[in-house]
Amino acid sequence: MTRLRMVSIVLAATLALAGCSSSGGDGGSSDAVGGSGGTLVVGVTSDPDTLFPWKATQFQAVNVLGLLYGTLTELDKDLATKPSIAEKWEYSDDAKTLTLHLRKDVTFADGSALTSEDVKYSLETIKDEKTAAVAAASLAAVDTVEASDPQTVVLHLGAPDAGLVASLASVNLAILKKGSTEAELTTKANGTGPFTLGARTPNQSMTLEANEKYYGGAPKLDSVEFRVIPDETSVVAALQSGDVQMATLDDPLVAKTAGGGNITIAKTPQLSYHALQLKASTPPLDDVNVRLAIQCAIDRQQVIDTAAAGEGQVTGPITSPLYKSDPQARPCPTRDVAKAKDYLAKSKHPNGVHLKTIVSQGEYATSVNEAQNLKSQLAEAGITLDLEVMEIGSFVDKWVAADFHAAVALNGGRPDPDTMYGRYFTSKGNLNKVAGYHSATLDQLFAKGKATTDEAARKPIYADISKELEDQAVWIWLFTGNTYTAMTKGVSGFTPMPTGSLQYLRDASVK
Repeated sequence: MTRLRMVSIVLAATLALAGCSSSGGDGGSSDAVGGSGGTLVVGVTSDPDTLFPWKATQFQAVNVLGLLYGTLTELDKDLATKPSIAEKWEYSDDAKTLTLHLRKDVTFADGSALTSEDVKYSLETIKDEKTAAVAAASLAAVDTVEASDPQTVVLHLGAPDAGLVASLASVNLAILKKGSTEAELTTKANGTGPFTLGARTPNQSMTLEANEKYYGGAPKLDSVEFRVIPDETSVVAALQSGDVQMATLDDPLVAKTAGGGNITIAKTPQLSYHALQLKASTPPLDDVNVRLAIQCAIDRQQVIDTAAAGEGQVTGPITSPLYKSDPQARPCPTRDVAKAKDYLAKSKHPNGVHLKTIVSQGEYATSVNEAQNLKSQLAEAGITLDLEVMEIGSFVDKWVAADFHAAVALNGGRPDPDTMYGRYFTSKGNLNKVAGYHSATLDQLFAKGKATTDEAARKPIYADISKELEDQAVWIWLFTGNTYTAMTKGVSGFTPMPTGSLQYLRDASVK
C-alpha cells in the first residue's frame, strides 16, 4: 500500500461526519515514566516571535508552542486526526452538534485541572473578533459552545463542518486556562503540553522542561534547548562540532553538506508551499491582467532549480493529499513571456509596474534566492519587484498588517483544504485582508465544501476553488519543498511530520 493511499484512507475516515467518533488511549498513557532521556539541544535560525498560541504565524513560534500547549485533537504522522485533550467525540445525526468528551487527567503548567469551562472560554475567545486570533475562521460554523458538565463540551453548529475535528488540532486553537490573556502569556506559558517553559534569553536560547504530569505520558527527555544560530551553515557547523544534536534544515544544499559521519539526515516532503503572494485588492494588482502577466512570466521549475537545488515539486494552490491541485490547470502552466507581455498590454498599466515586495531573511533558507530569481524573471516582462529584505519579526508584522504589494512567503499547508484556505479567501475570513481577494463564488464553494461530508463529493468543490484561484492569479503558487531533519548519532525516537510539527520530540531521547 502506498503512503499516499494510506493517508487517503485515514483522512477519509476523519472526514466522515455522521457517527464519527474516536476513543481510547491514542493520546498516550499517563502512566508512562519520563525523564532520564537527557537534554537535547536543537539548532534554530530564529527565536519565537510570540508565546501566545492564538496569534502565532511564524514557523518557529508555532513549532515551540505546539510543545507547550495542548489541543482538543491532534494529527498523527500519517495526518489522521486522533484524540488529545478530547478523548472521544461524536456528531449528532444532522451533523450540527459536536459533543467532545474531555480527558480527566489534563492539567495546566500551574497545576490546575483543565475542565470544560476552559475549553468554552478558549473557543469563545478565539471566535471574538477583538482577539484577532489567526484561526478564528476555523470556528466559523460554531454558533455556541456549551460546557454541559466538567468533562463534556457541546459545539452547536450553524451548518455541518467536515473539517472541524481536524482543525481543532492546530496550536492556533490551543486550549488556555479560563481568563488567560495575551499580556499574561507574553513572557511565560501556562499550557497543557508535554513540556513547560524554562529559562529563556531572547534571540539566544529557550529551554523547555519535561512536563511530568503530561496527560500523554511524560516525555523521555529531561529538557529541550532551542539555541538560536544565525544561519543554517552555522547550524551544520554546530552539529558537526557536537554543540547541538538536532536541527531542521530547509536549504537542500546545506543539508547535503551535513550528512555523513556522525550525522544522519531524514528528508520529509512538506504540505507547506512557497508562493508569491499578491495583494489583489490594491492597485496595480487589482487588475487581473497584471496578475495574469505575473503568473505567465514565471518558470516555477527555474525557481526550484535556482533557489532549492532542484529539490521540490511544482504545486497548485491545494497541497492537502486528498484534494491536491493539478499544477497544469492554470492559464500558463509553463512560462510564456510573450503572453505575459500581452496581458500587461491589456491592463491599465501597459508600461509596466513596480511592486513593493517583502522578503523574510532567516526563517527559511531559500527565501532571498527565490525573490532574486522571481525579480529576474519578471523583469523580462516589464514587471519590477522592489525587494525589501527583513528579519522575520518585521516581515510578520508587515504581513499581518497587509503592508505590501507582494510577499515571497512560505505558508503552512493543512490536511483539509478548508482549514488551509477558508481563513484567507472568504469574505469573512480573518486573514482575508492579507490575502486580498474574495468573491461570491468562493464564499459559496467554501460553504459547500464545509457542509459536504462525502470525500468524493468534496473533491470537485475544491477543484473549482483551485480553478478560480489560478484563473484569477490570486497568488502565484510556486512549489512544495522538503525539510531535512539532521540528528547526531545519539538522538532517537523523533518522527518528522509533513506539517513540520515537532510534536514527536515528546518521544525523543539523546545519549
